[in-house]
Amino acid sequence: MSTIVNTTNAPAPIGPYSQAVLAGNMLFVSGQIALDPASGELILTDIPTETTKVMENIKAILTEAGLEFGNVVKSSIFLKDMGDFAKVNEIYGSYFSSNFPARETVQVAALPKNVNVEISVIAYKG
Repeated sequence: MSTIVNTTNAPAPIGPYSQAVLAGNMLFVSGQIALDPASGELILTDIPTETTKVMENIKAILTEAGLEFGNVVKSSIFLKDMGDFAKVNEIYGSYFSSNFPARETVQVAALPKNVNVEISVIAYKG
């Protein structure tokens, strides 16, 4: 049994997918980019601002599911330029206090809407 998780506090999907799916005790959050949910505009000012928006979008989805970053067990970070790793890592890390999730970070050739960073997470609701 699975439940679709959706909130207006994060961007609406731009394709045939859900913001997140709760399957049993596991929440699978789709990759988030720096779209402002209110305006639909991309926030691409600089990589720290872009990453913060991505993390805030993830936070909104986690909150809708009754979870927080402490519930995240796995993250995937996709970067257009691995040269942005340190700045993205600093912002990303500020959202976790302990028990950091497993993670991979990879450089990709391109991302949706030509953004610089996309992050997805899996969280445990226990």
